[in-house]
Amino acid sequence: MTAYYLTHPQVEIEPARPVPEWRLSRQGRARVELMLAQEWLHSVTRIFSSAETKAVETAAIVAAHLRVPLEIDPAMGENDRSSTGFLEPKAFEAAADRFFGEPEKSWQGWERAVDAADRIERAVENALDRCATSIPVLFIGHGAVGTLLKCRLSGRPISREEDQPAGGGNLFAFGIASRKLLCDWTPIESFGGVADAR
Repeated sequence: MTAYYLTHPQVEIEPARPVPEWRLSRQGRARVELMLAQEWLHSVTRIFSSAETKAVETAAIVAAHLRVPLEIDPAMGENDRSSTGFLEPKAFEAAADRFFGEPEKSWQGWERAVDAADRIERAVENALDRCATSIPVLFIGHGAVGTLLKCRLSGRPISREEDQPAGGGNLFAFGIASRKLLCDWTPIESFGGVADAR
């Protein structure tokens, strides 16, 4: 059976508010709502979400539509960047390049990529240990840790080249029993299930 890892889509950028408390934008909500009609989603019976506001908002929309339980796990949060707080886009992109490019080093106090990869992998494994392998599962989280998880599942080294397309709202799938990647990042609007993924 299949597990899906979905990243929250666009958010309201609020420099004065801690990043984990940022909320979905109107565009982000609209993208999630468009996804609700897709057939692959209706097989999902368990949802696990990061505790960050934008992920919880995404997960709550999906869980309410499917009428399935939502479990929140703080260990699924994005890489810890609280040491620097909000960075302007150009500075953030440069920092993200360092995060992925030097995974065993901490940039300006950020959580190291190798540590974030261990954390998200443990969180996903702990969740799957509580699920039957015959039940599709949806994880809702963030781009950086999602990329790190994808690297682990594919057996590829940590690299920014593995990152999702800009804007969020992408997903990949992997086998629950095999723990093997089944498809790469795909925008939520165009994902039609594993057989249709590119």
